[in-house]
Amino acid sequence: MKVHTQSVNFNADQKLLNFIQDRMDKLDRVYDKVIKSDVFLKVENTSDKENKIFEARVNVPGDSFVVKKVCKTFEEGADSAVSSLERQLKKRKEKLRTYL
Repeated sequence: MKVHTQSVNFNADQKLLNFIQDRMDKLDRVYDKVIKSDVFLKVENTSDKENKIFEARVNVPGDSFVVKKVCKTFEEGADSAVSSLERQLKKRKEKLRTYL
C-alpha cells in the first residue's frame, strides 16, 4: 500500500517515514481493499510533552476512516492509530460479510 506522508512545521527523517510505512502496511493484512492512505504529522507549539499529532486517513471503496492521535512521539501515535484503524477495518469487513 502506498502511504502519502506529509509533515507540517518540520522535516521528517527517512527512519520515521519507513517506520510509518511498515506500520501502515499491517492494515493490508486486515483489509486488502485499501485504496490509499494519507498521514499527516504535526508538531504543536506548546509546553506539553504530548505535542505530536499523528493523523491518518485511509480510503476504502465507499468509505474513508480518519484517526487522530496526540502523543509524546510519532512512533507511539503511529502504533495507537494503526491499532484503532485495524479495529475499524475489521468491523467494516464483518459488516460486509453479513450482507453477502
